[in-house]
Amino acid sequence: MKREIIETKDGSKTIHLPELNESYHSTHGALQEAKHVFIKSGWDELKKSTCSVLEIGFGSGLNAILTLINTEKDQKKVHYTGLEAFPVDKDEVTALNYSEIAEISPYHEEYLLLHSSPWGEDVKINKGFTLRKIELEMADFTPENEVFDLVFFDAFGPRVQPEMWERTVLQKMYDALSPNGIFVTYCAKGDVRRNLISVGFEVEKISGPPGKREMLRGVKK
Repeated sequence: MKREIIETKDGSKTIHLPELNESYHSTHGALQEAKHVFIKSGWDELKKSTCSVLEIGFGSGLNAILTLINTEKDQKKVHYTGLEAFPVDKDEVTALNYSEIAEISPYHEEYLLLHSSPWGEDVKINKGFTLRKIELEMADFTPENEVFDLVFFDAFGPRVQPEMWERTVLQKMYDALSPNGIFVTYCAKGDVRRNLISVGFEVEKISGPPGKREMLRGVKK
């Protein structure tokens, strides 16, 4: 399927799939969305000094590099697992040009290493950030129970990938989280919220990123 690089309203770029009319990040601002949904509403809620993060939809690596930057800022250590069925290629990484973003530019080498590191292995990107990328579709992915403190759920939306938002998938996410673990996603659809509640999450609607009124955050109790 054709993928193209487009510029979003905050000046950062994302990958767009014309056939599906779907983008990896919000066209209202890829960087703003990533920072609001996954850092402010997820990462900043963690109180542990050592933690484990699972990202569903590793994609461009934007959420991962922002987490790495905040790991250093907050003096935390993280093991970051990224699930991705269709990895981006070197040319796409270059065209996204995230290393030109002011807050990411000092981490240019680390960002490139996120993409060049081998799949299926733990790779120490810097002293506080260890990455494991997994190239699998969700149907073939069964994470261990209670090993993650935070889930970034960044799959394509229910219109494009309804199977990713079904109860069986969200049950995997619940089971993978440790007690008091946090699940965050940009999506705020009612049926997704109901599915999250049905598998055991305490769910709240919170303010969304630019261009989106609400998003969802769940906590495993």
